[in-house]
Order: sequence, then structure tokens, then C-alpha cells
Amino acid sequence: MSTPDSVVTHNVSAPDENLYCLGPTEVAFLLSQTRIETEAAMKSHILDIQAKACKVQPYPCVLHFSFVNCRISLLPGYQDILKLGRERQNAILLDLGCGFGTDTRKVVADGFPSKGVLASDIHQEFWDLGLELFKSNFKTFPVPFIAGDVFDPSILEPVPPHNTAPAYPMPTLSSLTSLNPLSGHVSIIHASLLFHIFNEEGQFHLARGLAGLLSPEPGSIILGSQMGSPVKGIKQTTDGFNAYCHSPESWKELWNGQVFDKGKVKVEVSSLPIERKSIFLEAIDGIDIFVMAWSVTRL
Repeated sequence: MSTPDSVVTHNVSAPDENLYCLGPTEVAFLLSQTRIETEAAMKSHILDIQAKACKVQPYPCVLHFSFVNCRISLLPGYQDILKLGRERQNAILLDLGCGFGTDTRKVVADGFPSKGVLASDIHQEFWDLGLELFKSNFKTFPVPFIAGDVFDPSILEPVPPHNTAPAYPMPTLSSLTSLNPLSGHVSIIHASLLFHIFNEEGQFHLARGLAGLLSPEPGSIILGSQMGSPVKGIKQTTDGFNAYCHSPESWKELWNGQVFDKGKVKVEVSSLPIERKSIFLEAIDGIDIFVMAWSVTRL
């Protein structure tokens, strides 16, 4: 999901089955969604999907099995977005950089109306592997998917944030081939493990694009998680992954004053606990890296 000059380059390690480690909540969710009967059979199935995914693009989220984690439900604002789905008429949730669609499925399973959910990623293959992972199809999981590069203006053209409701009607999600018709209509945008792939300029460009999609209604929210650091800059983990990490302070400044006019949004940042081995555990040169959970809410 990048143009060549916006992505931070990184080395790629080989798949390691020893990194497979799921918590009881994740196991229960995956068993219920896949209808696989045993944990052993599910692990074998996930390893098979991982091998296929590595041939598409061996991202750290694939190598470290993050593609089967329910990241969205760990975010501090998760209950707020479920409430928004229940209470706001025609609320739309966009899962951007959705990968295999695990978070997309989690939010629907927890009660967000599926008719208002849309997923998007640069790799159609990952979404298709997600259908295989969860043993489903469009009939059993009717959430539309848009394949596209968010740095392609035909997919996402950055526009200024909307301060009033757009004059054009909300499009039918299943008819979309681009995110641009959603400008000003999206209630919730989820983007986890996405921003830190790009350099500082690329992250600013993406933030502007998402701000233009967001509804001006108070409570509309962009949220996610990513690698963060006390001091912003490119950080390298011991397994060779490079990421441009914002600090909590620089991340707040980006959204409140640069992307949105100052005072138009509330930006909250916190750190998430680490419960298993992952790319986030590692650091180099004594610089800490942590999981930065964040939300940007329209006031």
C-alpha cells in the first residue's frame, strides 16, 4: 500500500513456527469463525495460509502471525465504535489495510451492522486468503472489499476535512471500486499496523486522505495501533524490520493542527500491553519501541 518513495525499507526474515502463539480469546474466536474442531487442526490450517501469504508479500504481520490477531478489540475506543454502529443511522466503518480481514470479522461478530462495513487493502490476495482462512465467501460474509493503493489518487485523493455534511448522497458500499465517493461519509476508520510502514511524509499524506473521508459529525473517529517510540524517527527491531515511529507528542501534533485545524479533534494516545513475542518487543541501540494505540475523534 505504498509508492516506492513513501515506504520505509526493511529486511525480511524467514517464517518461524515458534512465533505461533495465540491467546485463549483469539483461539475461541478463530474456532468459532472457522468451525474447525481442534486447536491442532486450526494451527495446521493457519500455517498453510501463512505459507501462501508469504509468497504474496512476507510482511512482518504475516511472519509473526499478527494476521490472525483481533487488534481492533484491544483498542481503548472499541466499545465506542460498537455503540456508534448501534446508534448512528447508516454508520460506515472502513477497515483500511485490512489484510486477511480478521478485525473486519471481529467487529461484525461483536454486533456492528455488516451492511455498514467496508474493507480495503492493496493486496486482493490477502483478502482472498482471509476467505480461505475463515472458510467463507461473499454469501456467508457479505462485506465489500476494495483492492487498491491509498497513494493512488484514483483510490484515495486527499481533500480537506469536511466541516459540514457532504451535499452528495452516501454511496452503496457494494458498488464502490474507489474510496473517494465516501468522502465525508465514513463514521469510523480503523487502521492498525499500517502507518509505520511509511516514512514521515507518507504518513502525513495518508492521514490527510483519511481525514477527508471522515464524517464531520461529532464522535466520528479514526483509530488504530502502530509502533511508537519516545522520540520520533526510524527505528529498527532486532529482526531487521525498520519503521518510522512517531512519538505520542508528534502524533498528536500531526492530527491536531496539521491534518485538522487545531481544536477540531481530540487525539488520544496510549500504550498497549504486549502479551506474546512480536516485532514490537524488540529494540536496538537502547531505543524503546512500544505499541501505540491511538484515536482521533471529531469534536
